[in-house]
Amino acid sequence: MKRLHLHVSVPEIQPAIAFYSTLFDAPPAVVKDDYAKWMLDDPRVNLAISSRARATGIDHVGVQTDNAAELSELAARLKAAGAETFDQEATTCCYANSDKSWVTDTAGVRWETFFTHGEATAYGEDEVIPDMSGACCAPKPAAVKPACC
Repeated sequence: MKRLHLHVSVPEIQPAIAFYSTLFDAPPAVVKDDYAKWMLDDPRVNLAISSRARATGIDHVGVQTDNAAELSELAARLKAAGAETFDQEATTCCYANSDKSWVTDTAGVRWETFFTHGEATAYGEDEVIPDMSGACCAPKPAAVKPACC
């Protein structure tokens, strides 16, 4: 069974842990100085937050798989749809060892499909996603909409 993944960059980790713990009525499954993760069943989501000096807000979304075959199936679907993927094997990120396939959707949102096969003691490398903005099939930047009210 797959699980939706959301990664949010936050300015300060402790207030964010308090907020999401209250929202989901559950403590995080993983807590580090710069990172926390909830593995929730209701809703079935892997919510991760970090304070790793990125812009605050949604960093990326994704789908976590239970095994390598599910990851391969998702990556094949993306490629069949004509999406350019960036694949990583045996990478360390977010205190976990994972295989991943990254893609940017038509709205410019980064999507991570991944299978985690172990824990890590260090955060690891921030994922390196090539700048595909100049590619012929890259998504066009979203138009800036005027603020309402």
